[in-house]
Amino acid sequence: DYNDLGFNLRLNIFQGGPLESRSLMKDSYTPDVVQKAVRDPRKWHGRRIDELGKWHQKNALNLNLQKALEDRYG
Repeated sequence: DYNDLGFNLRLNIFQGGPLESRSLMKDSYTPDVVQKAVRDPRKWHGRRIDELGKWHQKNALNLNLQKALEDRYG
C-alpha cells in the first residue's frame, strides 16, 4: 500500500486544491460591494466582545466561584 501511495504521489495524481479560491459572493457582486462588506477588526461596530466571549467570561467566573466554594465548604 505504501509503495502504491508513493508511486501515486511521485506521479502527481493527488494535485491538491486550487491555488486561488473563489466564492459565490465575489462572483456575484462588483468589487466595490465586496470591499465594503469586509469587516475592520479595529472598528467592530463599537463592540469589544462577542457572544462566545461573554459565555467564556461567565464560565470562567462560574468555575472560579465553584472552586472557591469547594475550598471554603469542602
